[in-house]
Amino acid sequence: MEPVAVEAVLTGKAAPLRGDEPSAIRKSEREGAVAIGPLGLEGDEQADLRVHGGPDKAVHHYPFDHYAFWKDVVPQHPRLGAPGGFGENISTSGLSESDVCIGDRFALGTAVVEISQGRQPCWKQGHVMEWNQLVAHMVKHRRTGWYYRVIEPGRVAAGDTLDLLDRPLPQWDVRRVFALLIGGAGKDDRGAVEQLADLAVLAEEWRFKARRLLGA
Repeated sequence: MEPVAVEAVLTGKAAPLRGDEPSAIRKSEREGAVAIGPLGLEGDEQADLRVHGGPDKAVHHYPFDHYAFWKDVVPQHPRLGAPGGFGENISTSGLSESDVCIGDRFALGTAVVEISQGRQPCWKQGHVMEWNQLVAHMVKHRRTGWYYRVIEPGRVAAGDTLDLLDRPLPQWDVRRVFALLIGGAGKDDRGAVEQLADLAVLAEEWRFKARRLLGA
């Protein structure tokens, strides 16, 4: 895989989203290098640590390529003109969920990161986009992005590159794993779900989803 340019690095602070319920899904582009530690980018917050953040969800990557698809669905949407509409920390063009795999290790700027799971969309994405049907569309079309855990801290800035270092599990691309565990395909492929339940590099949250699908 050729190196991919990092087009934007984004962070956000927790703020009221719905009533008094806080969220940091609104992200803004950062200038200059931003430190990446075990829990993510310096200056980035997660409001509800029960379901967001943590080592397996340190950095969220969402392909800017998908924005063109969403513009075709809602041409005049005001949040589709620039990265940040989906709460992402990293924006690139030229990579999608079919192109990257669970366990992939990348040099992200001077950091080393590893794909831990896909992104499971939630109501907050639909709410911040003022588009109630968005989450269902994201699940249906498998356009959800993915998370990294941080293997080696470092720094990243827009203009740096994302370079693939290792791909130990080419059979488990993010789109396939999402389809199995979130999109309903696992009901027809118990053998694949059994493998995912024991896949150590997959985030524990998603291994639990696999075990739950198996009735374990």
